[in-house]
Amino acid sequence: MKTVLEVLESTAKFFAGKGVESPRLNIDLLLAHVLGKKRMDLYLEFDRPLGDRELDALRGLVKRRAQGVPLQHLLGNVEFHGRLFLCDGRALIPRPETEHLVELLLKLPLPAGGRFVDVGTGTGVIALTLAAERSEARVQAVDRSPNALTLARENAEKLGLAARVEFIQGDLLAPCGAGLDLVVANLPYIPSHDIAGLSREVQHDPMMALDGGPEGLDLVARCIREAHAKLAPGGRIALEIGHDQAAAVSGLLTEAGFSSVETVADYQRRERFTFAVRL
Repeated sequence: MKTVLEVLESTAKFFAGKGVESPRLNIDLLLAHVLGKKRMDLYLEFDRPLGDRELDALRGLVKRRAQGVPLQHLLGNVEFHGRLFLCDGRALIPRPETEHLVELLLKLPLPAGGRFVDVGTGTGVIALTLAAERSEARVQAVDRSPNALTLARENAEKLGLAARVEFIQGDLLAPCGAGLDLVVANLPYIPSHDIAGLSREVQHDPMMALDGGPEGLDLVARCIREAHAKLAPGGRIALEIGHDQAAAVSGLLTEAGFSSVETVADYQRRERFTFAVRL
């Protein structure tokens, strides 16, 4: 019968051989999930023997992770800005870059009772975090995928925020009224020809959440034009973009009539977020 430590060490080596990033962290989290414990609890139980039922449950998860199924899908959740969100194949897995975007948004001088729209909401992490942190704001979350919206609503219920966010199925800003104070969007921005080369984990995300068209900016460009028509004077747009798209996106914003166009790097020093103000 193997102990907790033996399973952690042997599986970390197995994951490393299969090309899984952060192999020890992955097995730590999977075993903690199977045992219904926190990760740090494992370090107090290294000598604990694992039973056949626990090992069988773990083996299934380990096999799927080695095949490239994302860790977040196996755990069924992802932590984002201090909250736990349900996460599965219905929507894009929230990345650390998007969490950074939200941190930047919360530092903006947004009106207390403003109207905020999260375009392409996916799991709902942006809209729900804004609603939780800005209690007087009126928040709408739009997505063209009914499956993604169902997941976002489940997260809203789980977090007690269902009454704070309006979820709308639709194409970009078409279902939204005018006079908005903030439009934020993490839209598909990967060029179509690059999709096949993405990591096996990313390949588990919905295709409509990845494919941004030939140059990666089809939806972004449309969103910029629509946002200019829907934002109130002084309203802001915030976009998460590809690391090599800042110049092109800044040009699109300027052409659409936005001012104060600014690109901010992510924690990896890649140009990742572009902000602008409607005149």
